[in-house]
Amino acid sequence: MHSAVHERIAATWRIESASVVAAVARRVRDLGVAEDIAQDALVAALEHWPVDGMPDKPGAWLMRVAINRALDHLRQRATREGHEADIAADLEALEADRVPDVADTVDARRQDTIGDDLLRLIFTACHPVLSADARVALTLKLLGGLTTHEIARAVLQTETTVAQRIVRAQRTLREAGVPFEVPRGAALAERLGSVLEVIYLVFNEGYTATRGDDWMRPAMCDEALRLARVLTGLMPDEPEVLGLLALLEIQASRSAARTDAEGRPVLLERQDRARWDRLLIRRGLEVIARAESLTTAPGPYQLQAAIAACHARAASAPETDWARMAALYAELARVQPSPVVELNRAVAVSRHAGAAAGLQVLAPLLGEPALARYPWLAAVHGDLLEQLGRRAEARAAFERAAELTENAQDRALMQARAQSLA
Repeated sequence: MHSAVHERIAATWRIESASVVAAVARRVRDLGVAEDIAQDALVAALEHWPVDGMPDKPGAWLMRVAINRALDHLRQRATREGHEADIAADLEALEADRVPDVADTVDARRQDTIGDDLLRLIFTACHPVLSADARVALTLKLLGGLTTHEIARAVLQTETTVAQRIVRAQRTLREAGVPFEVPRGAALAERLGSVLEVIYLVFNEGYTATRGDDWMRPAMCDEALRLARVLTGLMPDEPEVLGLLALLEIQASRSAARTDAEGRPVLLERQDRARWDRLLIRRGLEVIARAESLTTAPGPYQLQAAIAACHARAASAPETDWARMAALYAELARVQPSPVVELNRAVAVSRHAGAAAGLQVLAPLLGEPALARYPWLAAVHGDLLEQLGRRAEARAAFERAAELTENAQDRALMQARAQSLA
């Protein structure tokens, strides 16, 4: 009986934790303290719900306990620091937020407040003052409701490393005086890019794991997709937010077709498209259409979503509009120059105009320092060389790709391609 209750508590926490942490953080202005108080509310649920039964509105129950404890914390801090007079007015205003034990309803105004708090939390956890690794860990912790153990398993790090990373991130935010707010004007565009980057990093690491034995980690894809949907709900008229959501919806639609019955990778052009999730594709196409209606100057996530849509609309790989794909990659390279974008453009050009044309685009990248240890450069090089009949060179390229990758499934795939050319 208790195990079933504990499972429901865990599920509730995964859904509600971000809102609870965000609401507390707005009051105490310290993410570390906010997380501790939210965890106290979770502990209270673990103590009371197995005995008293699940409340009708468990999210409101957690919010009530956390907010009341936040206000107690503020009062104790004021007394301890001798600043009662200085913050008396603030405390009086905050006391109006204290939620009675019997209250577990959320009116429209309070729902708007929760949305504002979540937006603040997203922008704070993804602040550029933090390293990319720290932003990912903190986002998964605060917005995903994941435990340190779950995050460590997801990012293939030890629990100690992840815990230290999160603590350092919270301390960095506090010492840098990062305000718990949504930036405005030019700062919003800068910070929004960081937020989108974190969600994209989480999805990519789940979609094609860079290390370990598994080619995919679906839980990370699901978490990134959930975060993108939350952000879209909070910023429904921001084209790049819509672009990211559309991209992830369409990418996620292929998940079931990306491995065979033995769990081995199946590359995009060889996938059984009947196994693609048509609901996710439809949702992605609807979202990208809305993004396109809002701007005539698409950003990088919109362009990547448009590229994904080219695949989604094609009944088979040969029917893909490779000319449009190459043009979209050229525009993406203009908007967001990157060696990886150029590598993808080389693939699109090769499918549209032939392997020799693709190799011309790829050739300058072979001396690119940023791609010196990027296994997919060698893999694409091998693929183009094989199409041109240069088998010995192709085999060497696939062997190089196998040496560079840290993912066991990718290594096996590259080794198999090399052996097929022996």
